[in-house]
Amino acid sequence: MELYCKETGNLNAPIIVFLHGGGVSGWMWNKQIEFFSNYHVLVPDIESHGNSHNEHFVSIQESARKIIRLIGSKAYGKKVTIVGLSLGAQILVEILSEAPEIVECAVINSALVRPMKFTKKMIRPMFRMSYGLIKNRRFAKLQAAQLYISDENFEIYFEESKNTLLEDLIQVLESNMSYSLPPEFENAKVKIMVLVGAKEKGVMIKSAHDMLQSNHYCKGYSVPGIGHGVSLADPQLFNELTKAWIEDGIIPTRLTAIS
Repeated sequence: MELYCKETGNLNAPIIVFLHGGGVSGWMWNKQIEFFSNYHVLVPDIESHGNSHNEHFVSIQESARKIIRLIGSKAYGKKVTIVGLSLGAQILVEILSEAPEIVECAVINSALVRPMKFTKKMIRPMFRMSYGLIKNRRFAKLQAAQLYISDENFEIYFEESKNTLLEDLIQVLESNMSYSLPPEFENAKVKIMVLVGAKEKGVMIKSAHDMLQSNHYCKGYSVPGIGHGVSLADPQLFNELTKAWIEDGIIPTRLTAIS
């Protein structure tokens, strides 16, 4: 079956597709849906998340192919921008590697493309022991704070977390931790922004550099004072940045160029 997808905005305008991160769903893009209302906006829920929770997550590659099919059913020759965060950003990297011809512009925010083999080995035993914590409100509050999830979105985040099946959670995390940059990424002749928070883990910043070195169509920017999740931490900045990137405007001076 195909993914649930929220469709809003001006259906005659160019398309923007927003791909959410792991552990959240399409609601994380509410500020972007509002800001980009003059575009044709598509916000799918990735398998095992949100309204697609009954679809079991298989792999980043399979999710990318579903998004490619979704775009094919909606675009009809229109210009397409894709914006992805974390897991969604990895899916975007895969789309750019498999079907770059369907994308005109991309914003890759915090995509891990360096496999973390040791961490992956620890996921299954660790989450089998700690799985019950996802139903604990205090623990969820701590997690939400790390993800920049606001109080207005906490309840939906908590409810969706409680409904996540253990095997789905493990599959998502193992796929995330084992993903590597496809060799075909270098062939994507697409306008690509690689965005990372300056306070992110070193492996995430190194991943950004890997993408920039692989594909000379990429331009990289770091956001000072922010960790993982720029769009949730500072929606206004993220919206202005994304708009400037799509429409060839001026990139906010707060950002630092990286190469």
